[in-house]
Amino acid sequence: MGDRDIVRKPLHGIFTSVTPQYDLINHVMTLGLDFGWRRKAVRACLEGAPGTVLDLCCGTGDLGFGIAAAANFPTRIVGLDYSVPMLEAARRKAGRAPRPARPFFVLGDVSGLPFAPGCFDCIGISFAFRNLTYKNPLSEKFLAEILRVLKTGGRFVIVETSQPSNPLIRVFHRAFLRGFVIPVGALLSDCPQAYRYLADSAARYYGAEEMVRFLQAAGFRRAEAKRMFFGAAAVYAAWK
Repeated sequence: MGDRDIVRKPLHGIFTSVTPQYDLINHVMTLGLDFGWRRKAVRACLEGAPGTVLDLCCGTGDLGFGIAAAANFPTRIVGLDYSVPMLEAARRKAGRAPRPARPFFVLGDVSGLPFAPGCFDCIGISFAFRNLTYKNPLSEKFLAEILRVLKTGGRFVIVETSQPSNPLIRVFHRAFLRGFVIPVGALLSDCPQAYRYLADSAARYYGAEEMVRFLQAAGFRRAEAKRMFFGAAAVYAAWK
């Protein structure tokens, strides 16, 4: 896959331009709750002591660093993203991390993962699965590639926004996304369209039960969800 193919991806420009403020804005957008949500995903990724883990759409690498720091057994962690600035930020973080807690970062695209079939015991993705599957015409191809590089019996862990099941809480959740996320994201970043997209997609994305059905329909033999913060987010585990 060449650079030209990467640039043609519809969200590539958005996630390249927001890199300088990416971590800060994510923490602000979730009121700091993303730290705890990601820790739960780290624990889910480390169940069964996987020897190989892929941090998919790694961004600046927070999930991969969390896995590396928490693992008390030998494991190889690879972070993949299609944004060069994101990977550069991740590698700068790696330079400051203790040596055992340094994932290896590679440039690549989910539509054609540069890995052999069945080479990962676990694949984790942190707040990026929505970008792969929300109104994305390549959604089926992405999921097929994830399944291809995951070992039989391997686990796919997702931490992602979700929909509160309580109708009243859902109204407040969507009001927060539109009334806080969009204006604050525009204030803190040079890419206000990124946060309009994030708020719109989060307001319309799958709820937990829908996501479980979606993963099973995609080819995973089993999937489960653990809701967080009144259902506004969830950690999913799906097994090949």
